[in-house]
Amino acid sequence: MSELEFPNLPSVRGKLTPNRALSDLTWLRVGGEADYLFQPADVDDLQHFLAELPSEVTVFPMGVGSNLIVRDGGLRAVVIRLGRGFNTIETEGDLVTAGAAALDAHVARRAADAGLDLTFLRTIPGSIGGAVRMNAGCYGSYLADHFVSAKIVTRDGTLREITADELQFQYRQTELPEGAVLISATLRAAAGEPEALHARMAAQLQKRDETQPTKDRSAGSTFRNPAGFSSTGRADDVQDLKAWKVIDDAGLRGARIGGAQMSEKHSNFMINTGGATAADLETLGEDVRKKVYADSGITLEWEIMRVGEPLSEQQD
Repeated sequence: MSELEFPNLPSVRGKLTPNRALSDLTWLRVGGEADYLFQPADVDDLQHFLAELPSEVTVFPMGVGSNLIVRDGGLRAVVIRLGRGFNTIETEGDLVTAGAAALDAHVARRAADAGLDLTFLRTIPGSIGGAVRMNAGCYGSYLADHFVSAKIVTRDGTLREITADELQFQYRQTELPEGAVLISATLRAAAGEPEALHARMAAQLQKRDETQPTKDRSAGSTFRNPAGFSSTGRADDVQDLKAWKVIDDAGLRGARIGGAQMSEKHSNFMINTGGATAADLETLGEDVRKKVYADSGITLEWEIMRVGEPLSEQQD
């Protein structure tokens, strides 16, 4: 992308990088370049940039890349990635307010220190911005259950508060306004003893490490559970309509294309075994969807977000 195609990019106080490879910013370590990567210095910098950026330029807010495949041809957009200045965590009474760049695990720990129970966030990869956007959840709790409000900067640079009614929380999705950048969220949490909360999180981490390929390059769960809800973690949890179960039933645990593989440890985790392309990962995922449907009549829906262009389109 030449600068002639973006003739009126605003001046910024943060960092604006042209033709920025995104592979090192995603947990799967794949993907092509973004036309630009913008890392705003603060909220004012973000507001100014979006207000002055020509309306025809697409923006893509990106978290820590924990639930994302960027296709090999890259992304024709200005990617906005929040960092320092957007990762504060504050507690007051039963409320926790976290910047969108604050990691879920850090929010859970800070809340526990204050005697507030957001323990379900401890094992969820990514940041609070992504957790709100995807209504993240596990162990029977969802972000929506705790959500009070969030602050966003809209595509025209306006800073405003957004409510749960506007977000329309559903299983693994919300209705965030197009082009809006979520900058913080306020959550309400029940009280608990800090020592007990930390002990619960330690047990959750141990269980996660025993059942999930945490040492491999993955993006968390590949597909949404057909049942329409997360695992509860309880002994009476029903497995029949879990994504991993229908993948197993179709004989696809360990299935592989190129460097992409459905994990032997947890078959709903897609991993980059080394040298995988985004095309390998997406092709494997689509192959799994097709074969699961042939086996059970169940259509798996992607939980991993896939964005950008295939390499062939970029080369044409």
